[in-house]
Amino acid sequence: MTTPIRVMIADDQMMVRQGFTVLLNAQPDIEVVGQAVDGADAVAKVAELDPDVVLMDIRMPGVSGIEATAAITRAPEARVKVLVLTTFDLDEYVYEALRAGASGFLLKDASADQLAEAVRVIAAGEALLSPNITKRLITEFSRLGAPRAPSRDRIGELTERETEVLSLIAQGLSNAEIAEHLVVAEQTVKTHVSRILVKLGLRDRTQAAVFAYETGLVRPTGY
Repeated sequence: MTTPIRVMIADDQMMVRQGFTVLLNAQPDIEVVGQAVDGADAVAKVAELDPDVVLMDIRMPGVSGIEATAAITRAPEARVKVLVLTTFDLDEYVYEALRAGASGFLLKDASADQLAEAVRVIAAGEALLSPNITKRLITEFSRLGAPRAPSRDRIGELTERETEVLSLIAQGLSNAEIAEHLVVAEQTVKTHVSRILVKLGLRDRTQAAVFAYETGLVRPTGY
């Protein structure tokens, strides 16, 4: 048997923590190894429990989910993935959470199947970056501009095809959709994505999309 995906749940509401724990523990390939009651507790528990995925409430008293996400993902040799939980799909903090290092976000009213699949996607090193999330990124980027924008010089490290793939990632396309668009094998796209992440020092597709917008490689249409 494969090793279960180790999950930690960080939420200040006990009913949410317990509910998600029951739903996820019902999955044969997922195990909830701990719970945290706020951001500070989450940072401490991650160091103690070494989970694969953290379900992080975006709004918590004291140390917020955004601050906790940044502390967790920016730690030396950090490997844990953060899936942000929010009540609203247009949460004003979603953009900052993704910039802080989250690999995606999920609504708290998601079904048990959606929750489990999201955990699997994040644990596999992919990013939960749906077209709706991309639209949110575009909207927030347009409203906030590009604070702390990374150097565009780093794009010069990419080949022409890798730059093209990066722009398509930023538009919310999956590997399969990119492969269809470029008329290449999906495995070829996966190779390009891996090289892009390594060359730019990025964690996943979500961070790649944020990078593409903040460097101006991709610009929101209509702005």
